[in-house]
Amino acid sequence: MTDYQRGARGGPARRGLARVLAVIAAAGLATAACDAGAGVASAGHKTGHVAVVSRTDARRTAAGGTSGGATGGASSPKPLAGKIVGIDPGHNGRNYTDPAFLNRQIWNGREWEDCDTTGTETDSGYTEARYNFNVARYLRADLRRDGARVVMTRQNNHGIGPCVNRRARIIDRAHASVAVDIHADGAPSWGRGFAILEPVADGPNDHVITSSERFGRDVRRAMLGHTQMPTSNYDGVNGIQFRDDLAGLNLTTVPKVLIECGNMKNATDARMLVTARFQRRVAQALTIAIIRFLTGR
Repeated sequence: MTDYQRGARGGPARRGLARVLAVIAAAGLATAACDAGAGVASAGHKTGHVAVVSRTDARRTAAGGTSGGATGGASSPKPLAGKIVGIDPGHNGRNYTDPAFLNRQIWNGREWEDCDTTGTETDSGYTEARYNFNVARYLRADLRRDGARVVMTRQNNHGIGPCVNRRARIIDRAHASVAVDIHADGAPSWGRGFAILEPVADGPNDHVITSSERFGRDVRRAMLGHTQMPTSNYDGVNGIQFRDDLAGLNLTTVPKVLIECGNMKNATDARMLVTARFQRRVAQALTIAIIRFLTGR
């Protein structure tokens, strides 16, 4: 046959028309399948494009994200997103090397006092400064994981200072949402337990007294629930003590408490305080208290 005869009997021209009609028909079928696909995708159907979407969503869900179909979705907001938390790990690892610096007098809001001290230690020589900084590092990591921006008054445990009034200024100027001063006590060996020290109104801190008391209750509850350290049997009442002689509390303009996490001179407390396990538990308890205070959760 000639090319003309092929065309006349259903050759190239007619085959071209057939292909167009086939494409139109296929498009109609694809549209119908697509219209039915929304329900199929959620059921994890195993055919075509729908199956790819389903597997992608499954991977997102397994990774802890929120399934958002083919376009993905946002994960749940972190509880402390947008919050600023101040942490003051008391003392510093080399304070003992500079007595002149420590003895410098600063105004604590009510009276003159020493710039800082060396802190205490266990009978075996484990220092309070080291304990304070370890808990602060664990706490910082926990808070950042939950979305907070963290402000620390010192960044390591091999320095000197800063003075206690400057520590208060660092946190105040950061406009922290809440803050905690971390310490361990050096009391008579018969004494046990943690104490939460809270501010007394003296001017600069007047507007955060009530909120600091509320935060203190949250810290007390979390410590009892997560650390196995009892409330102090020698300091304050049921683990709460009001103090008007500490720069960190007198000069605060943000809700703040100081916690003595235990007595380093008590053998039972000391065995707990020196362990990473207990230090992490204290950090966890403080994180729980901060979240409860700032979000009500």
